[in-house]
Amino acid sequence: MSVLDKFRLNGKRLFITGGSRGLGREMSLAIADAGADVILVGRDQESLEKTAADIRQLGRQAWTMQADMSDVIECEATCKRAVADHGPIDILINNVGGRRENIPIEEMPLEKWQELIDLNLTSVFLCTKIIGGAMIEAGQGGRVINIASINAFVAAKLIHGRHYETAKAAVVQFTRAAAVDWAPHGITVNAICPGGFMTEPNVRWSELHPEVVDNFRKQIPMGDYGQPEDLGPLAVYLASDASRYMTGAALIIDGGYTLC
Repeated sequence: MSVLDKFRLNGKRLFITGGSRGLGREMSLAIADAGADVILVGRDQESLEKTAADIRQLGRQAWTMQADMSDVIECEATCKRAVADHGPIDILINNVGGRRENIPIEEMPLEKWQELIDLNLTSVFLCTKIIGGAMIEAGQGGRVINIASINAFVAAKLIHGRHYETAKAAVVQFTRAAAVDWAPHGITVNAICPGGFMTEPNVRWSELHPEVVDNFRKQIPMGDYGQPEDLGPLAVYLASDASRYMTGAALIIDGGYTLC
């Protein structure tokens, strides 16, 4: 067997939240290119259909599920429906999330804090519980990949919204704890911690807060933001047998930002 065969995902099925745009889209396309079928979850049906069509062009099956995963009731129902309608699911990527708000701690309404914690953390718990729980029941192992952030380790400068740092740090520790619990079931649980990537939200931030984006770029040793497609190969690695002995890891991909 060639070492490249260990990265193949033929016959596997991926469930990914926030899978139609930005980093989620690129991970979806990369994992489909490696052989897996994909269940895409997102809020915008148009972008879901576009990404699904691109996956089908690769010769893989794709299904779309329109849902707001920050709504805990909708999130739970979507996961249960995916297991019932599209199982068995072999790979889970908890990708949905974002800072969204630039509100200082002292001004953050409790309701807004909870809404954003639900988006960035509770959705990870619910999807892992339901999709991962189905993996345990199936008894065939599986892969869980949580998209955290370098803000799990460092606070962003010149910006507020500390719900994001709080939730992403919790995602990393949840990843580690779940990895311990589920290793006996043959399920690996790992986290990817991206740094600055020029996704659609960051393009918008660059228009609204150019000083924040420019200041961040100056601190990246590699000199620029990453591109969404840079994340695809890492997702394929963690989804495949190539990473079978890695679990509980939090892999930073940030152009060296957190080294300084």
